[in-house]
Amino acid sequence: MNPKFFVEALKEADKALKKDEVPIGAVIVHKGKVIARAHNLRETKQDTLTHAELLVISKACKKLGSWRLEDCELYVTLEPCPMCAGAISQARISKVYYGAKDPKGGAESLGISIHDNKKLNHRFEMVFYAVERCGKILSEFFKLKRKK
Repeated sequence: MNPKFFVEALKEADKALKKDEVPIGAVIVHKGKVIARAHNLRETKQDTLTHAELLVISKACKKLGSWRLEDCELYVTLEPCPMCAGAISQARISKVYYGAKDPKGGAESLGISIHDNKKLNHRFEMVFYAVERCGKILSEFFKLKRKK
């Protein structure tokens, strides 16, 4: 785990915030280098499938010329939802680091163990690494939304 990659994911979250999107950012790292970055675009695109994780996976696949991202790690500011956890498994990503828990929507928090389900042919490690700014940017965003 390298904290500098959370800094990069947070830069993506800031981009989402400037677009009035839920501030979630993600980067994919291959051999110690960021190869793809993305942020949430659901409101901008009006598309359920434009979560930061799905967008960054797509970009990484294009970069590497393969749907298999076996030697890659994902850094994301918020715990992946079940849809994104499924995509992470399908992409064969080896490890996911997330900076804030999502008790109402995160796969692990909901007890949906996609990442270590022994029935699946690919499992990945999911690591919560508490990054205060990851939770704070989300809290501040929703606090402002409730005031409006």
